Amino acid sequence: MDWGLKNRLSKIIQPKTGKTVMLAVDHGYFLGPTKGLEDAQKTIKPLLPYADSLMLTRGILRNCVDAASRVPVVLRVSGGNSVLDEDLSNEALTVSIEDAMRLNAAAVTMSIYVGSPHEHQTLANLGRLVDEAQRYGMPVLAVTAVGKNMARDSRYLSLCCRIAAELGAHFVKTYFCENFRALVKSTPIPVVVAGGKKTSEKEALTLAYNSIKEGAVGVDMGRNIFQSDSPVGMIKAVRAIVHDGTQLEKAFSIYEKEKKAR
Repeated sequence: MDWGLKNRLSKIIQPKTGKTVMLAVDHGYFLGPTKGLEDAQKTIKPLLPYADSLMLTRGILRNCVDAASRVPVVLRVSGGNSVLDEDLSNEALTVSIEDAMRLNAAAVTMSIYVGSPHEHQTLANLGRLVDEAQRYGMPVLAVTAVGKNMARDSRYLSLCCRIAAELGAHFVKTYFCENFRALVKSTPIPVVVAGGKKTSEKEALTLAYNSIKEGAVGVDMGRNIFQSDSPVGMIKAVRAIVHDGTQLEKAFSIYEKEKKAR
């Protein structure tokens, strides 16, 4: 791994703790104006000081994030489908590495759909993206996306994560599951846990707590932060768990205190 690639990755996974709090706001690339992201600029701005990186599309980056921001960007470079498509796995690479460099991305990210009708296509895309990104010292985050009928158990997710690592991804985003520690152990690259669909604040913080406890280097949380009744409170609480090792109940009190102060 060359210096430039290590340097970019260190902006996302903080060297001091070896952990990361990623803020996912890329949902619109296939969901459109997602609840909480209708005015993306308004949503993102107050959360920036507490995020180690932003995961988003180039359109939202260009139009909704202040160019003076020092928060590193994990740029979504795959797409080509929408929520109206019955097969969400039919994705292609939609952004060039050259444009990712122009946008000063710290990493690029795409989804893989293991076990889907377009499995080969998305895995081949990942291999090609790694090749192209390597020439520029750009880290690649693979996202183990799942379809409606796919299991989220340890056997399936371990398969997805290992394949992502074998194809050259530098880190991988997946779901928390039973036997998660074994998944981490069998994946030779850092594992970040997806926040998933909106749940209660206590459930989302429990997810973050268990993920870190079982070996994840961090979380990439979106809806459970920006759809919360206290987005700043939630990201502060998540950050306390991830970087400070704060216990669950104390982290929840951070959220509640911020909520009351609004």
